[in-house]
Amino acid sequence: MFDIEDYDYHLPSECIAQEPAGCRDESRLLVVAGDGELTDLMFSGLAGLLRSGDLLVVNDTKVFPARLEGRKESGGKVEMFLLGYPVTGGEEGRAEAVCLLKSSKRPRPGSLLFFGGGLSCEVLELLSNGKVRVSLSFDGDLDVLLNDHGRIPLPPYIRRGEEDSSGDQERYQTVYAKEVGAVAAPTAGLHFTPELIRTTKDLGVKVASVTLHVGYGTFSPVRVEDIREHDIHQEYVMVSEETAALVNQTRQAGGRVWAVGTTTVRALEDAADKEGLVREKEGWCGLYIYPGYHFKVVDNLITNFHLPRSSLLFLVSALAGYSRMMKAYEYAIKNGYRFYSYGDAMAIVLDP
Repeated sequence: MFDIEDYDYHLPSECIAQEPAGCRDESRLLVVAGDGELTDLMFSGLAGLLRSGDLLVVNDTKVFPARLEGRKESGGKVEMFLLGYPVTGGEEGRAEAVCLLKSSKRPRPGSLLFFGGGLSCEVLELLSNGKVRVSLSFDGDLDVLLNDHGRIPLPPYIRRGEEDSSGDQERYQTVYAKEVGAVAAPTAGLHFTPELIRTTKDLGVKVASVTLHVGYGTFSPVRVEDIREHDIHQEYVMVSEETAALVNQTRQAGGRVWAVGTTTVRALEDAADKEGLVREKEGWCGLYIYPGYHFKVVDNLITNFHLPRSSLLFLVSALAGYSRMMKAYEYAIKNGYRFYSYGDAMAIVLDP
């Protein structure tokens, strides 16, 4: 179960969702039970799996418009993909960021690039793996500039001819997104509606949030044969004192902790000590979860279907068991489930 080949599977291209479901909770939901039983539901039926005393933990990160089109000093076109929200150093109208640049010829250090709304940047340093460190210059509110001139960075497997549409501004974002900083959505949360959240609360289920800013590394392929040798990407995480207390209280009372998405799993498990007590945390998360990992906090998981050979597939296999997960993926493909960001969901219910 540590060989990368074990996590490969063939997915017909027509199984990759290019558009979201008509309504968020109209996606399908494959329930994977601890005994291996598979059940087909609609996501709107999720409440039937929950019970009073459970805790649902979501990731409230918000995707920002990280793609910008501009021009070089020569007039040639350039596209900038910000890999994280620009960091301001206290100087008004200035910020630094790491990005990817796409142009006919890679700009050199010292090059100036110009984007809409008076936003410009200077290339400071060429980094490894095609990354570039830049210094941004702008007038006014950076949030407003990015929203006015940037585009939502859809995953590379969504191919429509256009990078995004006005619908993606809303649908590639959870209804509870709050903390700006992600370049990819925590996709398991895309299925929730305000009505569904209210329904779960009416059942006596509490809802808490963590923040983990999903980075571009979530799409990075694993390039090692033994998955234990993979160098996992880091993402910024925030677990509040309030959320930590709710998780601990739920576990002490015998309730179940449901993580909405693999990012929430990483955040909670990273914030827990050896005894499983979750503590307030803010900082970088480099936790790597693969088969053999002992889960300290999370009982059940709501997640989308993940890319083959990906660290996220390792994580769900660690929770559900490798054989059980491969069987579920085979079933999902055979039965027409839609895969990846805009696709259908899975509920791994190990504690029924």
